[in-house]
Amino acid sequence: MKNICFYFEIHRPVRLKRYRFFDIGNDHYYYDDFQNEDHIRFLAEQSYLPANKAIYEMIRNSNGKFRCAYSFSGIALEQLEQYAPEVIDSFIELAKTDCVEFLAETYAHSLASIYDYNEFEQEVKMQVDKIESLFGKKPTAFRNSELIYSDEIGEKIYQLGFKTILIDEVSHVLGWKSPNFIYSHPSIQRLKLLVRNFGLSDDIAFRFSNPSWQGYPLTADKFIGWINNFPENEKIINIWMGYEAFGVFQPNHTGIFDFLKALPYYALLNNIGFILPSEAAKKMDAVNILSSPEPISWSGLEKDISVWNGNDLQQEALNKLYAVEERVRLCDDRTLRHDWLRLQSTDHFRYMSHKDSFGTYYESPYDAFINYMNILADFLDRVDQQYPTTIENEELNALLKTIANLEKEVEKLQAELKRLRARKKIIE
Repeated sequence: MKNICFYFEIHRPVRLKRYRFFDIGNDHYYYDDFQNEDHIRFLAEQSYLPANKAIYEMIRNSNGKFRCAYSFSGIALEQLEQYAPEVIDSFIELAKTDCVEFLAETYAHSLASIYDYNEFEQEVKMQVDKIESLFGKKPTAFRNSELIYSDEIGEKIYQLGFKTILIDEVSHVLGWKSPNFIYSHPSIQRLKLLVRNFGLSDDIAFRFSNPSWQGYPLTADKFIGWINNFPENEKIINIWMGYEAFGVFQPNHTGIFDFLKALPYYALLNNIGFILPSEAAKKMDAVNILSSPEPISWSGLEKDISVWNGNDLQQEALNKLYAVEERVRLCDDRTLRHDWLRLQSTDHFRYMSHKDSFGTYYESPYDAFINYMNILADFLDRVDQQYPTTIENEELNALLKTIANLEKEVEKLQAELKRLRARKKIIE
């Protein structure tokens, strides 16, 4: 039996305000709250709420046979809590169905997996805790920011306790292999890789309403027919996209929500089921290994990471940002640490790209770079006031070691407390 694995990404960066050189040292607030609220409200009304309503109906009308997964950045969740709490409520209702899965990722939707493992680890833990506190579900499968992946990153993710990772279909990695199977890491056989079918995914996300596309008009029965025509041994079809595909990239008047709601009917009619990423990894064996020595992603023609670090502007910004990671970790200034997360979102660096600045609100990559660097200059100033660059590395490392030991002790105490509470419940 074939199964469709749906996953939807929900991430919105915090939009930066116009920040001039003369603001450095005088203005420590970096965000355009009006634009941020306006955009989140727009997404909520046009996409998230109607899409969640459609998904809920699909689950109910299929008697729980329709299933799908979501991945939220912590940054997006914060904005939804602030500007559109009803969206959070609608996801809580979806969580209660037990037909949706919430995936782990980086809290800031950052490039930390490339630039700093300690930060990567902290962000993943933060995001997992955030998901669990809001929805009562602890993520067990992982998708990295922008589906960034390499063999080395896979090892890092496995060390964090995840055995299922979502990656993109990249021709030089797959070669002749089909994305419609489960694969494993080349040196960690227990680490399973699910591969996005980018053709079918983009058919919905980007080509659905394009009258010049040869597949237009795309109907639910036609789409399911394509899947049904795959070879019988290709058991999992991973269809992943940004949630904004529903209602924004493909507006309501295109029929996208009717298409979505019709999918379970035609799938089940053709004996095609729906499966969650963690379920697929448990039920299906890997057919082969996949090796990616260099980082890949789901963005750009090359599907590498050059969209975010491919030019001198981006590299300068990223190097200066991550150079202070250790000092930021020592800071007890919550506002500073929060700014640190917001400044890491991949989007800020995409806006500096000369080849793919999708979603930019700047006049040029140079404009994006100058604005970001002005903000970063002020941010670095604030970090330096807390822990000056004059502090020797040896002293800094000693402080970090002390903090790490304290964190481990806290984790032990929390585990013991959890065990005692569970024991108390059994006794009662």
